Amino acid sequence: MDIREILAKYGQTHLLDGLPEEGREDFLRSLAALDYELLRRRPERGERGEISPIRCMTQWEIQRGRAEYERVGRAAIAGGKVAAVLLAGGQGTRLGADGPKGAVDIGITRPLYIFEQLLENLKAVCKACGVFVPLFVMTSDKNDGTTRAFFREHGYFGYPEEMVRFFVQDMLPSVDFDGKLLLEARGKLVLSPNGNGGWYSSLMRTGILEGFPAVEWFNVFAVDNVLQRIADPLFVGATILSGCASGAKVVRKTDPAERVGVLCLEDGRPSVVEYYELSEEMANARDGDGTLLYGYGVILNYLFSRARLEEIAGEKIPVHVVKKKIPYLDKLGNFVIPETENGYKFETLILDTVRLAGSCLPFEVVREREFAPIKNKEGTDSIESARILLKYNGVEL
Repeated sequence: MDIREILAKYGQTHLLDGLPEEGREDFLRSLAALDYELLRRRPERGERGEISPIRCMTQWEIQRGRAEYERVGRAAIAGGKVAAVLLAGGQGTRLGADGPKGAVDIGITRPLYIFEQLLENLKAVCKACGVFVPLFVMTSDKNDGTTRAFFREHGYFGYPEEMVRFFVQDMLPSVDFDGKLLLEARGKLVLSPNGNGGWYSSLMRTGILEGFPAVEWFNVFAVDNVLQRIADPLFVGATILSGCASGAKVVRKTDPAERVGVLCLEDGRPSVVEYYELSEEMANARDGDGTLLYGYGVILNYLFSRARLEEIAGEKIPVHVVKKKIPYLDKLGNFVIPETENGYKFETLILDTVRLAGSCLPFEVVREREFAPIKNKEGTDSIESARILLKYNGVEL
């Protein structure tokens, strides 16, 4: 079917209005490659399956088996079987910065960048294991060039350049509330990162893994938690010995109403339930010793088996439709920055990868030692709250 027929079928012929000759063929090819049925989806509040608590490996159990977990984890890391995947596609806009979020300076008496602190955390593990872990950094179209330049400018923060690989996250278009594809310029669609659930498909598309055939496990982590321990031998060893296809670092909730996704079981498979999906009864439910049944919050630090990821690669990860404020080019050719939500973006979530993996080891970490997220400029989960925890852990600021 001709691209013009496809556009007519899906009500997208407006994309051809005023289309310039320069770049025309490339634009038409990109339109021909779109999944138009996907773009027809709208937000839906699907019914959840049967939710039940999941058994977590507690700090007490971890310490009891520490020696064996460390031994197995270090052996895997030393054998090149573990790679770290940094999800760094975001911008620092909410922190008042113009550029990659990881390039934000959180120091006080000296420069200390988010990327730098994460690399320091990783280097501490590498030093203990006597080997550098491959580090794959997922960027986005908006920050790929600046992220690569930032790493080069700072000498990769002492990490071997040959052990760092960058790859760009796949992008998806956006539509308005009528389902019309949005443009940011004539012949240029509004594109947004396809969500953190697309990390593996984006990585596979690059061919990077061909240079690292020994890798069997991926430790995937977010850019905004500056205290997290990466490629943690204890976590790696415990997950391997558990026989699970994935592992998730979790923290105990501070109270039943804390706004954090909770690891649980859904129809017998590991899943994450958002705080607003828990009924008041479920949020407050406790076991015999008073522990919250749904009391372990995820911190976006996961371990995935490469073998299992390859098995489920053919399964379609769910695509979520979310309302957003999306800048766009209007019919008159004016670039509009909306003040309210005006369309839909399409995203995949890493939480769904946990469910597709089929089994998961919830691994409890000490909040004050491994959880200092930076999401806001001020207040809760801010630069200032992270600084307090960094100081508590002996980091010079």
